[in-house]
Amino acid sequence: MTAAENVCYTLINVPSDSEPPSEVSLKADLEKGEIKAKTEALKKVIIMILNGEKLPGLLMTIIRFVLPLQDHTIKKLLLVFWEIVPKTTPDGKLLQEMILVCDAYRKDLQHPNEFIRGSTLRFLCKLKEAELLEPLMPAIRACLEHRHSYVRRNAVLAIYTIYRNFENLIPDAPELIHDFLVNEKDASCKRNAFMMLIHADQDRALDYLSTCIDQVHTFGDILQLVIVELIYKVCHANPSERARFIRCIYNLLQSSSPAVKYEAAGTLVTLSSAPTAIKAAAQCYIDLIIKESDNNVKLIVLDRLIELKEHPTHERVLQDLVMDILRVLSTPDLEVRKKTLQLALDLVSSRNVEELVIVLKKEVIKTNNVTEHEDTDKYRQLLVRTLHSCSVRFPDMAANVIPVLMEFLSDTNEAAAADVLEFVREAIQRFDNLRPLIIEKMLEVFHAIKTVKIYRGALWILGEYCSTKEDIQSVMTEVRRSLGEIPIVENEIKKEAGELKPEEEVTAAPAQKLVTEMGTYVTQSALSSSRPSKKEEDRPPLRGFLMDGDFYVAASLATTLTKVALRYVAIVQDKKKQNSFVAEAMLIMATVLHLGKSSLPKKPITDDDVDRISLCLKVLSECSPLMNDIFNKECRRSLSHMLAVRLEEEKLSQRKESEKRNVTVQADDPISFMQLTAKNEMTSKEDQFQLSLLAAMGNTQRKEAADPLASKLNKVTQLTGFSDPVYAEAYVHVNQYDIVLDVLVVNQTSDTLQNCTLELATLGDLKLVEKPSPLTLAPHDFANIKANVKVASTENGIIFGNIVYDVSGAASDRNCVVLSDIHIDIMDYIQPASCTDAEFRQMWAEFEWENKVTVNTNITDLNEYLQHILKSTNMKCLTPEKALSGFCGFMAANLYARSIFGEDALANVSIEKPIHLGPEAPVNGHIRIRAKSQGMALSLGDKINLSQKKSVS
Repeated sequence: MTAAENVCYTLINVPSDSEPPSEVSLKADLEKGEIKAKTEALKKVIIMILNGEKLPGLLMTIIRFVLPLQDHTIKKLLLVFWEIVPKTTPDGKLLQEMILVCDAYRKDLQHPNEFIRGSTLRFLCKLKEAELLEPLMPAIRACLEHRHSYVRRNAVLAIYTIYRNFENLIPDAPELIHDFLVNEKDASCKRNAFMMLIHADQDRALDYLSTCIDQVHTFGDILQLVIVELIYKVCHANPSERARFIRCIYNLLQSSSPAVKYEAAGTLVTLSSAPTAIKAAAQCYIDLIIKESDNNVKLIVLDRLIELKEHPTHERVLQDLVMDILRVLSTPDLEVRKKTLQLALDLVSSRNVEELVIVLKKEVIKTNNVTEHEDTDKYRQLLVRTLHSCSVRFPDMAANVIPVLMEFLSDTNEAAAADVLEFVREAIQRFDNLRPLIIEKMLEVFHAIKTVKIYRGALWILGEYCSTKEDIQSVMTEVRRSLGEIPIVENEIKKEAGELKPEEEVTAAPAQKLVTEMGTYVTQSALSSSRPSKKEEDRPPLRGFLMDGDFYVAASLATTLTKVALRYVAIVQDKKKQNSFVAEAMLIMATVLHLGKSSLPKKPITDDDVDRISLCLKVLSECSPLMNDIFNKECRRSLSHMLAVRLEEEKLSQRKESEKRNVTVQADDPISFMQLTAKNEMTSKEDQFQLSLLAAMGNTQRKEAADPLASKLNKVTQLTGFSDPVYAEAYVHVNQYDIVLDVLVVNQTSDTLQNCTLELATLGDLKLVEKPSPLTLAPHDFANIKANVKVASTENGIIFGNIVYDVSGAASDRNCVVLSDIHIDIMDYIQPASCTDAEFRQMWAEFEWENKVTVNTNITDLNEYLQHILKSTNMKCLTPEKALSGFCGFMAANLYARSIFGEDALANVSIEKPIHLGPEAPVNGHIRIRAKSQGMALSLGDKINLSQKKSVS
């Protein structure tokens, strides 16, 4: 049995580079050294024993020369030494020397120093030998009467562990501790005594609680926590007791300790589903979130609130507390705000949506022009998205929200402005009654827009939805204002040439005279250093974008002008006005084309943009009804279709969520009786304290496959051949950040194998926790060796090594069997996740590691190949189902996943079906993977390469 399987109480960090000392030198230090030398020698002995060394010769030396010393450090080290040293002979009998040790500890239990008494009592909790404990029982009982609380509380712990392990040594322990508890005044002693009664004699614990139930709120927080645990356990086992204790839990919600309030609220929710109880617990959680400064605590408590919301009956109660939940937004942490807004959005109803919108509008205004915190921009984005969702779900609110949000189109933060623009586009399409208001606001802020992407979107909205003569003329005025004087090229050349002359428009008369009197050279330098910055400032926004070489906005402008011109022709009957408007639109497009072809902009116009503007010029010159339909009807129909599809997807996902939450009970479902239920079948009746303890220890029970034996066999790796002298195979069990290797070693020879050692090494981000201990294998015997490996990141790891052994009676060197490698599968750490298109694009641009995998498969159907990749990589497809449906010979899809270490993995699948090669031709193309770390990108690429081909069944 390895050290990892033994019960361990004390962990000691050991520097691995130090040389192990010899037994002789240790013996000399322990016998003749000073106190300091003895201390160091004792430390080395402890470390060597922990590493599996057997040092039987030192036991008597330590008893004779170290045990009588009164130094506190040595006494503390001796407690660790006696904990780990073997106390029995190979046949299980107690060593004779331990009687001397036992006598020494009896004296320590009567020592005048309370530290020595208390630490000795703590040590006795770890002893598992009844023969050693029996002579010490009177001294342990006497410690319950000691004047110091440190001794008394450790005496209670010692009595509890001895009673639990060896009840016969102290059969009256519950009665003894109950009497002690009644008379005790110290909070920590009472807590330990009460804890013992809970586990040893619950009835006595209840009797004590009944006598002091009205004073519970005056107790210390450590005792209150234990009382909450007792009430939970009693009511969990015996629901009829709930009425007796629920008032006590209500009182503990008012405790001054945050931990007690948290536990009491959690217990109250499990004991009662009455609306008043849920409301009290939720209110307690909200207070905790607001008052606690630690963001991790805030997130944990928020998760509890979200869990409450998942229950359909609790959700109605929480809806009344939305305004209280929004108080959490005062926290500066972005993650807390994100969860809070999502929770508020899930709980919002027609009753409180108005109040919610008012609060969010105030928050949006607060973030305006505030840049002291780096997350302000992201927070503003979150608020915009939340208001967007509110307006879509409750259309009456849109009119209140839009005027506030439109101000952000002129914001320098492009992400927030883009979200506002997306919201405005959806609102103007869905709510006809709001179109005049949106158009008016859009025209107001149009000249102040600072980023080209937002400018393009605003142009598109104005071009698509301006339908009256006045609005169309306003759009043309704004475009002319934003473009400046035309023709642009001539105007810019004039300005360039004007740099060499005095500037009549800007410079005053006296300054002009001064310039003429000075030398030409000085005039040039003075003007050239000051003028360009002035010129840059005066340049209108649209002209600025064009001079920077961004002609994509010009293509958008051409489309907008074409739409409004065609609409203007349809509305206005006067031919002269029609021709004048169309001519003005064509002049603007022509001057932009001319500018693009000139050498003035930083980058020339692209061929695509030239084609687009030329097409718009041709459409305006011909004015055919077909083109009118395409520009003014088909575009809007496409947008309407896209929004409808998106809404349908949102509804579908909401329906799936609600179906998950609804617990449907069929008429023929079996009735479950608690008394007859197996432990693994208990769903809502599971002990929450036990579950949280298991989660903390990392022992959460995973749901295995339908046949657990089959799933285990899949994870068995053969390490050596059947003809090797030692056969070995390993079962690889992955539990989050730990990997446990359970290695079966079989001696296939007729010899006894001594010091049979499993030597392991790792490649990748894996770390071996401890070295497995050597074994002795009889002929044809077998044994199991366990090894623990820690995992630090998501990448393919390899564990390799060998088995070395000595053959009993042979004079040859050590024998060695090399093991085959164990590959750790990356899929154990990757989970499907979802993100928005904007987040995907942003991560795609930021991540520096890319792995391009060529498709090499025998699958002939595009959709089938995509599903196969999704299944084998654990990734989620972000591309909507509608976009992938149908058959057109090619497919592009975005995939996303996140590891349990918080690493993101992106993939883009671009595949096609070569139709010219016949219907049986396999799919070809590429998969591009991007990740922040090289290991993640390479590992995911390897996984796809290995699993591309479908196995023929």
